[in-house]
Amino acid sequence: MYRHLSTQDEIDREYNPRLIASDVDRVVAGWVERSAATRDACPNRLRRSFGPTLAECLHVFPAGGPGAPIHVFVHGGYWRAFGADDFSFIADSGLRQGVATVVVNYDLCPRVRIPEITRQVRGALAWVWHNAAEFGGDRGNIVVSGHSAGGHLVGRLLATNWVRDYGLPADLIKGALPISGLFDLEPLRWSWLQPTIQLTGDDILAESPIRRLPPVPIPVVAAVGGAESAEFRRQSRAYADALRAEESPADVLEVAGRDHFTILDDLADADGPLWREVERMLKRTS
Repeated sequence: MYRHLSTQDEIDREYNPRLIASDVDRVVAGWVERSAATRDACPNRLRRSFGPTLAECLHVFPAGGPGAPIHVFVHGGYWRAFGADDFSFIADSGLRQGVATVVVNYDLCPRVRIPEITRQVRGALAWVWHNAAEFGGDRGNIVVSGHSAGGHLVGRLLATNWVRDYGLPADLIKGALPISGLFDLEPLRWSWLQPTIQLTGDDILAESPIRRLPPVPIPVVAAVGGAESAEFRRQSRAYADALRAEESPADVLEVAGRDHFTILDDLADADGPLWREVERMLKRTS
């Protein structure tokens, strides 16, 4: 069916992180609790619409001063679960380090399909560039990250022709950190997800980041947990290899001991290895 995986059970075992991670419900409940605390601690946070539907909105956590670097985060949930409110805690690191954080919300499958989600997330980033001054952000200093399905969507952001399609700078994104991302969608067509996400052959070709690489070189660090499945780890390595083959700077960061869910702690923590990668990619301006 896909590579060495010959049954749906084998594909599900590799691509359903809940089957190998422990205490997932507890971790997710912690995200929700921590996110509520983050919002309570940031009274100047903003909620802004970037498109015509209710789902097309983003949550902004300003840094508190003008000209702040911008970190845009795209949540995961296999394109069918969660929302921006569940991931407010990602802003904790930026709030400590003077970086404005934008958490993107988008509509979910099966109400919409993955190509529409890609369009929405691209629209969100265009909104950030046009409106950065409203929240004290520097639109010339944007780094994007995303987790799981959000890692896939980061790959789709990187593949955007910003000049041709949006009239924006080709180097709008200064660096990217896809976390536990999905870069080849083909195996999901044979997985438990297919009734919800309804992938077609055209979707696999058009929406797989490994098949649609960036038109300009952009620094990328593909992060993955050391306790994740072999396929999640392989996909991150394969994507970085494909980028390097096109002369885009790309590295892989495998975080020891982290699974598909606990790895986000290392982005929300200002001392975590994922946040340090975001800071490294942000251009510091005086």
